[in-house]
Amino acid sequence: MAALGIPLLRTQQDFQSGALPASLAEAPQAIARADHIVLIFPLWLGTMPALVKAFLEQILRPGFGFAYSPRGFPKKLLAGKSARLVVTIGIPSWLYRWYFFAHGLRGLERNILSFVGIRPIRASLFGMVDAVSPARRKRWLDHIAKLGRRGD
Repeated sequence: MAALGIPLLRTQQDFQSGALPASLAEAPQAIARADHIVLIFPLWLGTMPALVKAFLEQILRPGFGFAYSPRGFPKKLLAGKSARLVVTIGIPSWLYRWYFFAHGLRGLERNILSFVGIRPIRASLFGMVDAVSPARRKRWLDHIAKLGRRGD
């Protein structure tokens, strides 16, 4: 994602009607074809890195992620898709869930993915990533590979 050159949206007008950057032209088609979406990212300052948020803001705009309705809540245009979030964390994952209430992860789930209709949303959190053994990392990767084979 870092190599894509994702510009930040700076105005409401850009969000609502600005052109999608050429570097992201294939992303909406890939998401439209997918039944299941996987996002993998490190936790930075309690939430997803800004680049992940910038990507989602560019792609999940009105007309693709949701549609405004004259009354009530916007229509969720990505209903029927599911997601898996794979998040690496520098602290124990239980601490992030228990003490910090996983607030950054919950915001992504509720305010972005659910808003456009993606559900269910499941998360795999891997804590203490800089302190674990290679054997433990391999078990994590094997676990994620198993989830991928199941389509989960």
